[in-house]
Amino acid sequence: MRVAVADDALLLRAGIEKVLASGGIDVVASVGTADELLEAAAEHELDAAIIDIRMPPTHTDEGVAALETLRAGGSRMGVLLLSMYATPEYAMRVMESGAGTGYLLKERVSEPLTLVRAVETVAAGGSIVDPEVVEALVSRTRADDPLQRLTKRERVVLELMASGLSNSGISQELFLGIKTVESHVRNIMQKLDLEESPDAHRRVLAVLTLLGKR
Repeated sequence: MRVAVADDALLLRAGIEKVLASGGIDVVASVGTADELLEAAAEHELDAAIIDIRMPPTHTDEGVAALETLRAGGSRMGVLLLSMYATPEYAMRVMESGAGTGYLLKERVSEPLTLVRAVETVAAGGSIVDPEVVEALVSRTRADDPLQRLTKRERVVLELMASGLSNSGISQELFLGIKTVESHVRNIMQKLDLEESPDAHRRVLAVLTLLGKR
């Protein structure tokens, strides 16, 4: 397997090369910038590339941008992005680049088998995401989910709405006063950011939110 490594930290590059060599992987290019990586990809027939996300000149998203450039140019070689941090925004961009991509934290470099297997996975067209990155993605998704704003009682009321019950029916089902149910429904609409509109039925939109179709 022929691989290129791109990281502006020389010592880390050397460590990655040593780990890959121990796994029988041939590092044919070792560079310090994203531009040099793109040049190496054009020069060599690579099976995969390991790229640091933050590199010169801005130390922000150069690695992800290099991945996107490769994909835009038609390259389907495996690309494994390394980062010091679990950044959901970058992880989403990496995964949106299609098959043969991965996102690992740099601390995995100290786990030779994990790193080698990750390179082999992306080179074979598979995808891999560091467990800590997955946790960060899940946490962000939950924080962005409007349903997480509802209390347990409001969630139950919404589920009964989805089953087709009217406020009166919900009142009988939960043994609650009709005024209390109406208050719950009003709170649900506010928490789901569903404002009154002549063009939309808020009750239907609330149910669609629950079903994940909105």
